[in-house]
Amino acid sequence: MRMASVAFLLGIWWLQQQAALPRLDVPFTITCVACLVVLMLAAFQRPVVRCTGLVRWGLIAIATLAVSGSGYLYAAARANVRLADSLLHNLEGRDLAMTGVVAELPQAVGEDVRFVFEVEEADAGVPGRVLLSWYRPRDEDAPLPHVSPGERWHFVVRLKRPHGNAVPGGFDYEAWLLERNLRATGYVRNPNEALRLDADAGGFMHGVHRLRAHIRDAIGAALPDAPHAGILIALAVGDQGAISPAHWEVFRRTGVSHLVAISGMHISLVGLMIGGLCAQVWRRVPWLALRVPVRKAAATAALIAALGYALLAGLGIPVQRALIMLIVAVVALLLGRESAPGRVLALALLCVVLIDPWAVLSPGFWLSFGAVAVILLLAGGRVRPDSGWRMAVRIQLAITFATIPALLALFNAFSLVSPVANAIAIPLVSFVITPLTLGAILCPSPVLLLPAHTVSGWMLHVLEWLADSPVALWQQAQPPEWMIVAGCVAALFLLLPAATPGRGAALAVMAALLSWQAPRPDWGQFRAVVLDVGQGLSVHVQTASRDMVYDTGPAYGASDAGMRVVAPYLGALGVSRLDRLVLSHDDADHVGGTQSVLDAVAVTHILAADEASTLRGLARWPGEACTAGRTWEWDGVGFDVLWPAAGMLPARRNNEHSCVLRIHGAGGSLLLVGDVEHLAEQTLVAAHGDTLASSAIVVAHHGSRSSSIDAFVDAVMPELAVFSVGYLNRFGHPHPSVWTRWAVAGARSYRTDSQGSITLEVDADGVTATASRERHPRYWHGR
Repeated sequence: MRMASVAFLLGIWWLQQQAALPRLDVPFTITCVACLVVLMLAAFQRPVVRCTGLVRWGLIAIATLAVSGSGYLYAAARANVRLADSLLHNLEGRDLAMTGVVAELPQAVGEDVRFVFEVEEADAGVPGRVLLSWYRPRDEDAPLPHVSPGERWHFVVRLKRPHGNAVPGGFDYEAWLLERNLRATGYVRNPNEALRLDADAGGFMHGVHRLRAHIRDAIGAALPDAPHAGILIALAVGDQGAISPAHWEVFRRTGVSHLVAISGMHISLVGLMIGGLCAQVWRRVPWLALRVPVRKAAATAALIAALGYALLAGLGIPVQRALIMLIVAVVALLLGRESAPGRVLALALLCVVLIDPWAVLSPGFWLSFGAVAVILLLAGGRVRPDSGWRMAVRIQLAITFATIPALLALFNAFSLVSPVANAIAIPLVSFVITPLTLGAILCPSPVLLLPAHTVSGWMLHVLEWLADSPVALWQQAQPPEWMIVAGCVAALFLLLPAATPGRGAALAVMAALLSWQAPRPDWGQFRAVVLDVGQGLSVHVQTASRDMVYDTGPAYGASDAGMRVVAPYLGALGVSRLDRLVLSHDDADHVGGTQSVLDAVAVTHILAADEASTLRGLARWPGEACTAGRTWEWDGVGFDVLWPAAGMLPARRNNEHSCVLRIHGAGGSLLLVGDVEHLAEQTLVAAHGDTLASSAIVVAHHGSRSSSIDAFVDAVMPELAVFSVGYLNRFGHPHPSVWTRWAVAGARSYRTDSQGSITLEVDADGVTATASRERHPRYWHGR
């Protein structure tokens, strides 16, 4: 069972790494399934046991490959079915009328409310589940729109196919949507025409979500303006939207984020509490104990309680995984099949990936099963197990150590204060805050919520003190996959008994993992990455020892590109300090993420065009105005500011004041021009002439018609032209005439909306470009 489950998992994981799905026509599928069945039967028949040596191991290898192949085909079949329910390309960006039901708990995010909408009536080619945003009216005093789970509405919407930012080390939003079966995103048009048709469309889960919304509102009303009410709401109904970004940062730095996300620990806690209470009552009633064994009664009660809590949490993907693991363990007990805990874990693993083959894309999947495996490894097979508190300490330290490779692979960081933070937070959350919060649901009263809120405040005070430590978080560049695998094996060896051979080598592997650094350009060379930030601009430039960011991307309502794109990307590279931050001009799509970048990494110096406006609120950082004539050199790479000229007259638009920077090394050059328009381009051609010639350019103003005049294009004559644009942006950038103009000049053109982040390597051989979506393609991209 263990080997078969792992093999099946590997087959599913391999399918999720593919750029395209295999064709599953009927003859091909029947042939593959028949071959797999024959191979598995041949390998698992009893005669195999009597085989020895190479024959036996060869049959086992064949069986493993067969099971992996079945996992691969199963995941491919599920993916084909899910991707078939997609939005037709010709419906993107059009007004579409649809009727459906609000399916889950709506989330208030900044200036809009987001909710899952199950479509009942719509044009052909509209998928069955979409994620909609309903924005606040332009009147600032207007309240947010109000929708409740289970309501049937008629909307006019605009939809687009799943699309996210493709950034090295970034979050794959398209995979997240695919796992949750959300096959399009969009927003409500003409809010005045939105019509609620039914306050309650019926359905069990719709009723559950209505109850969750009622509980969320009740907790908010009982604790108005309470700073930690969001934690209680998250523990009660699984809605984390009210937890502030500052609190999330504290949880991240202390390694306790799992405590405020309803997961296996919470589900198991509720089950153990109710199961234990049932056992105490059951064994004291003889006629009950004689009819049903106490253990089975307690297990049944625990399962019912866990299922109720899982429903209250909304049966999200992480909750489903935890519930499945518990169901497998309880069913094994009820059927009298008390096999080894490792087999129960393997069966739970198999059930999870059968139900959700995209679970392997989730960090929580690997961390949760890895943590349980570590617990079983430490707690099982010991003649004299440690006492309760000693075992708890051993398990917490072991989990912290064993998950280091996975945390570096998934988040390029891990908390050094996690054991202390968890030792404090786990008992408070498990035995005080969560029981009081759940008790308040059964008996609505601030009498229980106020103590829970007070204890949450005490806990956060300690966690904030730990998070403020300069050594709270270990951050480094994301190691390569082979090193992560080696680190996982090394961590396993170090958890084995002290006499196990190879522990010295395992320590060396872990040391190499923790000291790994991302490769940097050689002297005189540089790398520039035009990040996929949507409709905006952000470029990271790296030399042999220095780092610079040119612009920080746009704001996205309640968040911004600095928080969602630039900071995670820099973290994945292990960049903790920027030697210079250049802000081209004061447009929100270029400087919207500045504060988030400054909060995430140290910045030595800021250079900004239109200094008075761009640097407002940033006075505590050393900054200067970006003016023509300023030059510097890093590691044999030159940086020349060509524009704006000192003392230039005010322009009609601040685009003309954009900081123009030319970067040149031994093998080529790059021109960054912000949003300059015709006037600035004409002046640049007149003032610099042939010195404008560059190997590559990030095209001005995202390819707008107001830029890229013929004379400027002829003066630059690049090999590569990069357009930083948003998917289906409302401006129509890049304009076809501008795209054609650069193509006629001989430039190979790239665009971030369809190709993701563009990496430009400028070395002795010249300039080469690679696109994120082409370097790491996945079958769900663009679908």
